[in-house]
Amino acid sequence: MAKFSYTARDIYGFVKRGDIEASSIEEAEELLTKEGFQDVKVSLKGVNLDIRKEKGRDISIFRGKVSERDLALFSRQMGAMLSAGISIATALEILSEQLPNQILKETLDKVRKDVVSGSSLAKSMSKFKNVFPEFMINLFAAAEESGKLDEILKRATLYYEKIAMIKGKIKSASWYPTAVIVIATLIVFGILTFIVPTFAEIYASMGGDLPFLTQILINISNTVKSNIFFIFGFLVVIFVGNSYFYKTPTGKEFYHKIFLKIPVLKNIFHKGALAKFARTLSTLINGGVPILRAIEISAKTVGNVHIEKSLEKAKAEVEKGKTLASSLDKKYFPLMFTAMVNVGENTGRLDEMLDTIANFYEDEVDREVDALISLLEPMLMVFIGGVVGFILIALYLPIFKIGELIK
Repeated sequence: MAKFSYTARDIYGFVKRGDIEASSIEEAEELLTKEGFQDVKVSLKGVNLDIRKEKGRDISIFRGKVSERDLALFSRQMGAMLSAGISIATALEILSEQLPNQILKETLDKVRKDVVSGSSLAKSMSKFKNVFPEFMINLFAAAEESGKLDEILKRATLYYEKIAMIKGKIKSASWYPTAVIVIATLIVFGILTFIVPTFAEIYASMGGDLPFLTQILINISNTVKSNIFFIFGFLVVIFVGNSYFYKTPTGKEFYHKIFLKIPVLKNIFHKGALAKFARTLSTLINGGVPILRAIEISAKTVGNVHIEKSLEKAKAEVEKGKTLASSLDKKYFPLMFTAMVNVGENTGRLDEMLDTIANFYEDEVDREVDALISLLEPMLMVFIGGVVGFILIALYLPIFKIGELIK
């Protein structure tokens, strides 16, 4: 039996709040209805399932996929209910009704039906690999064997929150300059298409020769205006073609190699990959997943095919009997990383050492992103200011020579 909180209206229409014990939400609602209550709303007592109260959340029921933040919320609430003594089936039933992500809700309802029919939680989740990643399935399988599911769920929550944070930092580092440049480009296109032609007509009616800068600007404007659809069509083709190419194995290898060579950004992508690998491997080892399987799963989370391939080779070396520290490619894994892994292996505390490594590189990513944004802001402002300044000078230069223009 679990304790639920309820809000309902009595026979006189007054709102009543209280607690009730039942085995499920449906049973609690049924008991309250029999007592004459209306507009009954029931939630598990002591577990906050209102997503709007989750600080820093950005989860929408209209999202087309299950994100790390959704999985973190699922892990946290599931762990809280299991710690409170609620059965897995009941916990899944509650979450399938109250979690905000529609895809996750529907999937958890199917998982619950499987669990009720006698299947294990991990085995049921493995039928929905498009929703639950290999990491979570293997972690749950190991946790069910050890009987520490509630403890492992807490680690899974921390893991997904950390991974979501790292991905968010990397995206902000990538998207910030891109967004500024795109917006600035649209503004410049607008000026060249609508404003410059107006000035060109005014100056043409005056006759005379225009200053060199003004003539260049008008020529650019005429070219853009007469080829506007071709230019936008070309940009769309480039964008779509580039997106398609990136999804191919060749495209990923090409771009991931570039990501590790771009000045400033390469440190963010590289350290982000190291942080994700260390965090994933630490969580899996702590959860009882065998080391070879843990390396295999962790390799898929790094987000770079070149580092992933190096880890696949490392796994093969570990399988032959070598230590993980000696198997890691020095090209991608710095001396500090391998040295700490070596200490962890020698002391039997590899998961703790990997946690320390993950924390270090997560802090490094934070610093790198902050430094990048601090560097980019003035550079972008100077660039945009230079472009706008050129347009303004070119537009108003003839006004200072108005006497020479009028004939």
